[in-house]
Amino acid sequence: MSGQFTMDDLVEIMQTSIGLDDGVDLGGEHADEQFTEIGYDSLALLELAAQIKHRFGVHISDEAALDEMRTPREAVNYVNLQLTVEAV
Repeated sequence: MSGQFTMDDLVEIMQTSIGLDDGVDLGGEHADEQFTEIGYDSLALLELAAQIKHRFGVHISDEAALDEMRTPREAVNYVNLQLTVEAV
């Protein structure tokens, strides 16, 4: 682990845990679209948060998963902020 959470990490978690359609490019055109707009519901986001905790050790509250990680880019930024805070 590099100490930073990347869009590639997000994509890998989504592919293996909650499914990611081949046509969805989270690092490209969909990076700023809300997860709900690209087909993911609140349960998928909670599973994403659980997988991030399992793999990266970052606890994400249910509220943060639903309110602060609305888009792929927001999710990556939120996790990196938490990694920075925990490193201090």
